[in-house]
Amino acid sequence: MDKLVWNEKLNIGVEVVDKAHANLFRIAGKLLEQITYESNYQNACKKGLEYLEEYTMKHFSEEEAYMRSIRYRGYEKHKKIHDTFRDQTLISLKKTLEASGYSHVAAQRFLGTLLGWLTGHIMTEDQAITGELPTEKLFDPSFRTSTAAQAVSQALQNVFHIDAPLVDADYHGQNLGTGLYCRLCYDMDKGGKVQLLLGVEERLIRRGVGLLLGLPAMQDTELVHDASLQIFEQFLHHISKLFDSDVTYHLSKEELLTRDEFRSDFMTRYPCSLKFETRLGDFVFCARKWKARKRKSGNFPEMRASLSFTENRTAGITP
Repeated sequence: MDKLVWNEKLNIGVEVVDKAHANLFRIAGKLLEQITYESNYQNACKKGLEYLEEYTMKHFSEEEAYMRSIRYRGYEKHKKIHDTFRDQTLISLKKTLEASGYSHVAAQRFLGTLLGWLTGHIMTEDQAITGELPTEKLFDPSFRTSTAAQAVSQALQNVFHIDAPLVDADYHGQNLGTGLYCRLCYDMDKGGKVQLLLGVEERLIRRGVGLLLGLPAMQDTELVHDASLQIFEQFLHHISKLFDSDVTYHLSKEELLTRDEFRSDFMTRYPCSLKFETRLGDFVFCARKWKARKRKSGNFPEMRASLSFTENRTAGITP
């Protein structure tokens, strides 16, 4: 395995933060070497992971102090993301690692998830602290093709630094090959729901891991797989932040899907169905919205598909 290196493209321009990020990757790189090449690595791995966890918590505190010092508007939400990772994700990973006796698979999963989370977090949340990440709101309530396409292209540029032109404004479910798929469901504070269905070619995400972590792009390891999932998840959350409307959206459900589940859900009709092409692989964005309407005979709301989309298409699946 190639040596894990810090990519300076991830620097946000704040010295204390950038140094901490570089140190985190350096520590993780040493652990990865131990796990990969040393036969009796368990004790060193245990101590190293404990140090890595402590350093991560120290970094969170320093980063939060910096955000407070500049009166960063997104401080509360950013801190909540730190807290969730510390109190839920890390605890779950540690339990799995300890139960496995620090096996190779569990250790790689711990490192993969941590590195993928850190990379995705730096690429999205941390870049926003200094305004390096454009966050212009581009969506409107109707999900018009032009605004949806602009927002998705911007998100791909923000996170992966690659151009992503719209190549199909009427995507019909063509096979992406080996890919990662997800469904995001949102509740609107004025009633109604928004649902996003997304798919990305795995080679695009893996290439992103390779560019950002210094690892071979198509290497098939647990670490690369888990890092890819974490980066994909945070990329999806970044897309959702580009909503712009007169109501507030709340994420109510997030689900990773198989290719068959993705195709089955797509057949239920998504009036906004777009396909983007990059030099590293394709990305599919589908969206639909429902409005809550009261029945005439009672007070129970009826969920009906919104007719505010610019086009009213019937989805078809192409093999």
